[in-house]
Amino acid sequence: MTLTEQLETQFPAPQSPWRMITGEMVRAARALLGISTAELSRRAGVSLRTMYTVETSIGPPPVTIRTMQRIVSALEASGIEFQQNATGVGIRLRR
Repeated sequence: MTLTEQLETQFPAPQSPWRMITGEMVRAARALLGISTAELSRRAGVSLRTMYTVETSIGPPPVTIRTMQRIVSALEASGIEFQQNATGVGIRLRR
């Protein structure tokens, strides 16, 4: 089950579980894949400026939930797994 499916199942709509994903995590996931910020921007269908905003933010990025969904979906489609546990969300490269 993808992180998107897990979060939509576990949290009611008014809450914002996407805020658990930080800019540092997005940057680390992209580095694991060995792709550029521009390439992730293209895959996610968001502007390069938005990607820079996400990746340079400390803590939750100041973007919409829909934008984070697009970025997370692009990373998952590229082989990144987001894992949720009691302490938060982590990432790893799918084997």
